[in-house]
Amino acid sequence: MDLAKISRNTAVALSQRARQVWIAVNPKAGSGTKGHLVSQLADQLRARNFEVKLMSDVDQLAEQSQQSWNTGTLRAVVAAGGDGTVGHVVNRLASGIPLCVLPLGTENLLAKYLQLPADTTSLAEIIEQGCTVHLDAGSANGRLFLLMLSCGLDADVVRRVHSQRRGNITHIAYAKPILESLRTYKYPKLTIRVEGHDEELHPLPKEIECRWIFVVNLPRYARGLQLMPDAVGTDGMLDICAFLGGNWWNSLRYLGGVLVGQHRQWTDCQTFQTSRLHIAADSEVPYQIDGDPGGVLPVDIEIFPAHVTCVVSSSWAQDNGFAFQEMTL
Repeated sequence: MDLAKISRNTAVALSQRARQVWIAVNPKAGSGTKGHLVSQLADQLRARNFEVKLMSDVDQLAEQSQQSWNTGTLRAVVAAGGDGTVGHVVNRLASGIPLCVLPLGTENLLAKYLQLPADTTSLAEIIEQGCTVHLDAGSANGRLFLLMLSCGLDADVVRRVHSQRRGNITHIAYAKPILESLRTYKYPKLTIRVEGHDEELHPLPKEIECRWIFVVNLPRYARGLQLMPDAVGTDGMLDICAFLGGNWWNSLRYLGGVLVGQHRQWTDCQTFQTSRLHIAADSEVPYQIDGDPGGVLPVDIEIFPAHVTCVVSSSWAQDNGFAFQEMTL
């Protein structure tokens, strides 16, 4: 069965003869107390008669996983790390190859959204079940993202954190960059050109000017902030939240609005859906993708419907409205 031809709202149970699991290991993620979980997961899978390989070369992983997938022997690729590791793996894997996550990083927003545990026994059971669903992926200048892209104060913080990085990033590493950005960020004007929205449903000007923008695929952001809580990762659309005002006071006001769920009602907050957009600025303005630096503007963004196949628990698939279908090879 070709996964690409299955309805985006269908959960597929993988063939039981697919017994190979490749684990992508990021040496920079999950060190210390979490590092041993990779070995534990491998042992749990081997006890269930899976063939397991640990690989740190993502290009080699992509090549071998494609070969195994073509022969019907690949169960899943497991990204062991945080959202940065997941993004690195997703951008190398061919569309359709089942992806699972062992959450080890500082932020594990995709794993939290999919309710994938760090408990290796439970995760091995999920992989053995072999339940998969399709999720949309965003693309920013050709680079895939699963969660969101933003440009504004938080992207400046991300840029500072990674420029000062010395090994693993912890939550405390964000404290100084946040204060620096609040003090020095200039809130440059961002120009949005919207290209893939429903004009009849939501009329928009050809260009929108703002100072801070979030492009959301899945409704997850750091610290549980709900910028676009109604975003759905299977609707083939991106949810946009654009804040029009600049300066540090507006930023704190917007944050407060998000915390209490009132920001979308404000006149200086523009929200809409689209499948394509272009963001530009007159100066060199950074944007971030899933918590990692993405580059500097301009950026062309589009949605790839049902592009990523994720291994999830059958209960998660059921709770999120997916219908079940067996895979036959």
